Amino acid sequence: MSTPANAPDSSASSATAASGAQASTPVVPAGKHPAPPCTLVIFGAGGDLTKRLLMPALYNLTVDGLLDEKTKVIGVNHGQMETRAWRDDLFKALQQFAADKASTFHTSKLDDKAWGSLAQRLEYMAGEFESDDTFSSLKQKLDNTPGGNVVFYLAVSSRFFKPIVEHLGKAGLLKEGDGGAGFRRIVIEKPFGTDLASARDLNEHILSYAKEEQVYRIDHFLGKDTVQSILAVRFANALFEPVWRREYIECVQITASETIGVEGRGKFYEQTGAFRDMLPNHLFQLLGMVAMEPPNSFDAEAVRDKKADIFDAIQPLKTDDVVFGQYERGPAGQGYREEPDVAAGSQTETYAAARVFIENWRWAGVPFYLRTGKRLTVRRTEISVQLKAVPFRLFRDTPVDALTPNVLTLRIDPTHGTSFDFNVKTPGPVMQIGAVQSSFNYGDFFEEQPNVGYETLLYDCMLGDETLFQRADSIETSWAAVDDVLHPKGSPLPVHGYPAGSAGPAETDALLARGGHTWRPLSKDVNANAKK
Repeated sequence: MSTPANAPDSSASSATAASGAQASTPVVPAGKHPAPPCTLVIFGAGGDLTKRLLMPALYNLTVDGLLDEKTKVIGVNHGQMETRAWRDDLFKALQQFAADKASTFHTSKLDDKAWGSLAQRLEYMAGEFESDDTFSSLKQKLDNTPGGNVVFYLAVSSRFFKPIVEHLGKAGLLKEGDGGAGFRRIVIEKPFGTDLASARDLNEHILSYAKEEQVYRIDHFLGKDTVQSILAVRFANALFEPVWRREYIECVQITASETIGVEGRGKFYEQTGAFRDMLPNHLFQLLGMVAMEPPNSFDAEAVRDKKADIFDAIQPLKTDDVVFGQYERGPAGQGYREEPDVAAGSQTETYAAARVFIENWRWAGVPFYLRTGKRLTVRRTEISVQLKAVPFRLFRDTPVDALTPNVLTLRIDPTHGTSFDFNVKTPGPVMQIGAVQSSFNYGDFFEEQPNVGYETLLYDCMLGDETLFQRADSIETSWAAVDDVLHPKGSPLPVHGYPAGSAGPAETDALLARGGHTWRPLSKDVNANAKK
């Protein structure tokens, strides 16, 4: 049997035992208040997502005092387990992530009282995701939930999205306002479909049991402070917005490169590939933040309407707009086909680059170059906005033979900040131009806290703020833009090899060369572009 979520657990981890009701009240960040009390039901309580991201995020929200003291968490998963054992398992995972300097959750010390306050709210429930009995038992547990407010988080394989939502609907667990029930919300992870047809089918199925405003389609990229700051950089500074258009911008590059391989996820990657996994969701979301028109307010629908307009204006990609690659044995290790659960002759892409055009008045003719890949030279997520070149005639009779392009780079991960490449005169009697870079790092101005990117998303979901979540129409228009690539009328796209640890396949350079452009170097030195 499960231990009640609100019962002190003296035999759990030392941190759990040292907490309980004695936990001190954290200081709530200025301008914020705890989310309303609710019960968070996590389907997939034993999975990697819960351990690596959801529980660290809930811990951080507890540290900041943003979880109401009546909020509790019910974890649903296959297999019998005592609540105490689940708590211990989660705490051990937290300790491992906190000690890992490469982890976004890295911290010198866990707050025992904060963990104790969270741990005593955790309750484990065994149940099959497609069994009526699971949802009958869950309904009984939720009868006395604080305020009737419930968030159902589907941290499960996408094959369970439909049956879980269907069972929730048929069990009456999605009804709001009846019998004292408060809000009922569903959080759904990606992949939300694998193409346009499957996304439409999934939306139709979910919306037959829940209203659109109850569905929170999550993209964890949007939980990062540095992603949200794109809007602040654009709309809070008069320096940028006047030139943020086709008359002044030459091109935009959006990069999400990783040094790791598929990390034991061969079965998943064989079915998905880099293009499906990253382009129509993560990278399109970054594109939307960069390209959207200014909303009249930060009201959720105002922001989402402007992003939806961008996705709707994307010119459908053709096969010659895309380059696929697959890492082979190289300086960084083994090739993709040598990974576990990968077919010997696999043609699954681990690298994808695309040229995207937006057909509207602000961006017509400006190419947006998107790239993502595994086993590349460096881990980096960034957006580079290159301005048009100035006339060169003034410098024609000087030793200057070229001008460095002006480029504003927004660094999202793992370093956080911005940089701007521009030209100055070098010291001396001759007019000689030198390339320099001005940069800003968040760590130099703000104290950066451990943050896995889900804190804001969970908090906003509890508040009912849908700004950072995707609507059905945006999901479908994003898939529509890439559907011709996913289902080509002719031969499948060729998959070009690249050595593990390199910058990607050489063929990707030709994609930019057609427009007279080159990729920003994937150098470990973030200032390399200003030094070249």
